[in-house]
Amino acid sequence: EKNESRMAANLNPFEEELVDLICSACEVDDFPRESLTSKSPIIGGESPFGLDSLDALEVVNAVQKKYKVRIDSQNTAIQVLRSINHLSKFIQKNLPEG
Repeated sequence: EKNESRMAANLNPFEEELVDLICSACEVDDFPRESLTSKSPIIGGESPFGLDSLDALEVVNAVQKKYKVRIDSQNTAIQVLRSINHLSKFIQKNLPEG
């Protein structure tokens, strides 16, 4: 029997991967993972991760390193980190070819 408890039912596999990246970048693990949805904000008061703007930098750096996408301004970062889904779409749209 697969361990379903680690998976958030509402996320697609790529969003799951992003959640793992966020967790390792910011060293968080004590949040209700099963309550995550693709609309969950990554930073701010509503964030299930409990992350602040310093953590946002860590997430941006980790994403840029892993996926080779550029998040080139604070404004872009704020937009991209609005939710797991925003981040997922941004990466997939901006992935380098090949």
